[in-house]
Amino acid sequence: MSELPALLDSTVGLTTRQKIERMEVEMRQCPQVPIKYVHHFGDGVYAREITIPKGTLLTGKIHKYTQINILSKGDIEVMTQDGMRRVQAPFTVVSPPGTKRIAIAHEECVWTTILRTDLTDPDDIEDYFVCDTDEQYLQFKQSLLEDQS
Repeated sequence: MSELPALLDSTVGLTTRQKIERMEVEMRQCPQVPIKYVHHFGDGVYAREITIPKGTLLTGKIHKYTQINILSKGDIEVMTQDGMRRVQAPFTVVSPPGTKRIAIAHEECVWTTILRTDLTDPDDIEDYFVCDTDEQYLQFKQSLLEDQS
C-alpha cells in the first residue's frame, strides 16, 4: 500500500511543495530519528551516503544544483520530478536544481547523493549546495541572474 500520497493528500488545495513544508513542520514535533552519514571524497567528487531506518519519514533540503542520487539498498517511496514513486534498489535519479524530497522508507535504505566539488568540509559543502527555505533558493536564483547580466 502506498502511504506517502495519502499523507500528502491530507492538505487539499496546496501545491506539493507546500504540502511537504507543512508536513515538515508537523514532523519536527515528533521524536527525530538519527540518520547515519558517511562522507566520501574523490578527485572533484563528493558523495554523502545516508542510512535510513525502516519506517522513517524524512525530508531533504532544497538543492541549488543538479545532483545524482543512488538508492543502493532498500525500498523507499519518494517524491521525484515525475511525482511519487516507490522504488527498490538499485535505483538512480538525476535531480534538477530546486529539488526538495520527501520519502518514507519501507525497508532500511542506503541513499547516496553525488555532487561535483573540490570542497572537503561537509559543512562547507552543505552551505554551498543547499538552501533551507524556498525564499533562500529564490534569492540564490536571483543572484545567478544578476551575475549573468
